[in-house]
Amino acid sequence: MLNLPRFLPYRLTKLSGFISRNLGNIYSERFNLTIPEWRIIALLGSEEGLTAQAIGIQASLDKVRMSRAVDRLVKSGRITKQAHKTDRRSSLLYLTESGREVLEKIVPLAQQYEDRLLKDFNAEEIELLDSFLNRLDSKAESLQEDKIF
Repeated sequence: MLNLPRFLPYRLTKLSGFISRNLGNIYSERFNLTIPEWRIIALLGSEEGLTAQAIGIQASLDKVRMSRAVDRLVKSGRITKQAHKTDRRSSLLYLTESGREVLEKIVPLAQQYEDRLLKDFNAEEIELLDSFLNRLDSKAESLQEDKIF
């Protein structure tokens, strides 16, 4: 019988959802942003000129949520769309000055949250956690390609 409270996919989903909701409440109250919108801004802060499809893959957003978030960010003036030179079906997304200002305000809040979350862990444990998460990430990707399931 499956012991759900100890089932790793359940535990990760539960933890991720809890953290996302906590951060989402902060972003919503202070910046009028949804979680998908924040993820888009954060990714464009690291690498501009991405397509919605590329961001959706990196941010784990389906097409509908991605499209709605992009539309809201364009309407709020936080990102712009530019035609893709080689693929007319997609656009490249860029932060506006307003988008960069929001990002600059949110990054310290996100970092403070992470610092508080990891406060009771020492540096070695944090590195070990990061290593485990990287290994799980890699293994999950390889299982996605595996047709056994």
